Amino acid sequence: MALTHAPRAAALAALSCLALLTACGGGASSASGSGGDGDKLKVGVLFPGSLSDDGFMESAHRGYQRAAKQHTGKVTFTKVEQVQAADYEQALVRFATTSDLVISLGGQTDADVRKVAQRFPKVKFAEIGGPADGKPTANLALYDPQQAEAAYLSGAAAALLSKKAVVGFIGGAELPAIVNAAKEFERGAKAADSGVKVLNPQYVGDFNDAAKAKQSALADYGAGADVLGQVLNLGHKGVARAAAARGGALIGGPVPRECGDKAYAGYVETDIGAEIEYATDHLVKDTWKPEAVHFGLTFAEPQNDIKLCGEADPKVEKKLDELKSKIASGKIKTR
Repeated sequence: MALTHAPRAAALAALSCLALLTACGGGASSASGSGGDGDKLKVGVLFPGSLSDDGFMESAHRGYQRAAKQHTGKVTFTKVEQVQAADYEQALVRFATTSDLVISLGGQTDADVRKVAQRFPKVKFAEIGGPADGKPTANLALYDPQQAEAAYLSGAAAALLSKKAVVGFIGGAELPAIVNAAKEFERGAKAADSGVKVLNPQYVGDFNDAAKAKQSALADYGAGADVLGQVLNLGHKGVARAAAARGGALIGGPVPRECGDKAYAGYVETDIGAEIEYATDHLVKDTWKPEAVHFGLTFAEPQNDIKLCGEADPKVEKKLDELKSKIASGKIKTR
């Protein structure tokens, strides 16, 4: 999740964009946001972080672009990115006055989206990545990407790949979903190797601060860990630098990359954007409802996976496949 402390210039640009709204459309739908769309459905999306954060927001934006392309001519999409926490409510209100559906990304928006949804009962709202145990309201749907599943697999992979039998986890902020991910990282590690030591999780305070993430990673490597899991955005680059300096490794994600950097032992993948597509599809079909939907491996089209880099031990891959199957079947629950 991208809790970002954007520079004030970026925040002012975001607010300027909000003042115009229709001039800030993105992807395949940007042209349609400028007028002549009276019969089209309107979807506004709040991305608190950067769309190129190499993490949660970028993954979501990919789905935004796919949805815009799929529904060209039917839906006008509008977005705003890099909004500071103090401005979430204003952004959501702006969208609510012009949209049929408003989507907010990240659990850090939970309080504001609930407040604004209550003020605009005729507008549909969807929150992606809020508290896993949250309850939908009359016009607010909650979509859970089940990052905890990905964290569980990350923990299992870290334990199986660790040569020191010591692993650790670094989160961007101490939000409920990230704390839960840290717990599931430990559960996954212990399921893969009951003898592995899991260091106490560290929370950087900013998903995009590579310097702070590097310091946290150096502390974990110094404490004996050789493989780290993480829920960070740009911050994971700092972990990679620490890994390179200390001869350690990390599990990347949620955006999958080619295995080129030796610091990466593998990647967990979570397709956050699939939830924007889901909400928009149901809006177009007039089947949208304020429901709590859990995506990930238990969904009809699974959006969580893990990929190991290099030549993985067949026993390691077999164990990970077994754990994935148990999650998909419900034998292992991560909520």
